[in-house]
Amino acid sequence: MNETNPIVTEADLHAYADGELPETSRARIEAYLADNPEEAAMVAEWQAQNTGIRTLFAGYDKAKDTDVLLVAPPHAIPSAPNRWAAAAAALVVFALGAVSGHYGPALLAKPDLQLAGSETLPKQAETAFTVYAAEVRHPVEVFADEEAHLATWLGKRLAIENLKIPNLQPLGFKLVGGRLLPVDGRPGAMFMYENQAGERLTVMVGRNKENRTTSFRFASSGNLETFYWIDGELGYAVTGEISRETLRAVAEECYRQFPS
Repeated sequence: MNETNPIVTEADLHAYADGELPETSRARIEAYLADNPEEAAMVAEWQAQNTGIRTLFAGYDKAKDTDVLLVAPPHAIPSAPNRWAAAAAALVVFALGAVSGHYGPALLAKPDLQLAGSETLPKQAETAFTVYAAEVRHPVEVFADEEAHLATWLGKRLAIENLKIPNLQPLGFKLVGGRLLPVDGRPGAMFMYENQAGERLTVMVGRNKENRTTSFRFASSGNLETFYWIDGELGYAVTGEISRETLRAVAEECYRQFPS
């Protein structure tokens, strides 16, 4: 990131891209982006990915009466800024340009998406969360102070080169650590995060060689929500006792940062 204006952080850019920045701060960010075309292109790519995710979710919206709608139909989008309205509006302002792609292939390049054939991934993610999230002293095998070792170790076990552990601090969740666990009888990884309120969520990664398509879906079990997707040979699941809106935002960020 350009260091000429240290007041603008990456968290600010994510908030702007997601439509969560206070109106009083938008002019400052827009002025910064106007002077920094690389950052402007990066933000525009995030917004395009958000729009793509919204399109993909349109057929899978399963919001509960107590939830904020996962996907609002076009006629129901409120006038106040929100994630999707901001993304659509900002795309008019910023051209994508020649962006190399910081977070893997764009979602819009995958028109043949379909639901995964196996429903085992969310069940395993729910079980892992239930077992480990309640632990006080031993929730993980390797704690966040050894993050580099954790990434190398689990990357080797899952045969993922340069495995990156998602940074969810812009969303208020700090890494607790991670552990090795079985996913469909093969080595899998689980990363645990916690916010200042003590709420935890887990991110599970497993091999899925039988399914080469991509799918995005929610699963619910009581108050426990899981958002999961298949991308090539890898399956991912984000689980927590948090709102679907927050869970979706976490999943989007993981999708951007994980290899594709």
